[in-house]
Amino acid sequence: MSHEQYQSVLELLHECMVACNHCYDACLKENHVGMMAECIRLDRECSDICSFLEQAITRGTPFVNELAEVCAKICEACGNECKKHDHDHCQRCAESCFKCVEACRNLIA
Repeated sequence: MSHEQYQSVLELLHECMVACNHCYDACLKENHVGMMAECIRLDRECSDICSFLEQAITRGTPFVNELAEVCAKICEACGNECKKHDHDHCQRCAESCFKCVEACRNLIA
């Protein structure tokens, strides 16, 4: 696949990374931050893998399928955790994560 063929995936990866970073920051400012610990941890994991996969694709990595599989797993875990919380930033993050899961799984298919 050429860089152009990956464009929609790259955009979703970037959007998910941004959403997770925003959620991470907003969760740290919540009143009961201890209750947000798992959300915060997964936001960071998800942001990192989305950023890494985005960079790896633009470098032409031969490991797209393997990285996309890991990315899908982490995004799904993050989305499932975020959707448990009523905060707008968590709900938006979950939505972005699930879009990213679908994009990553489509890459592998």
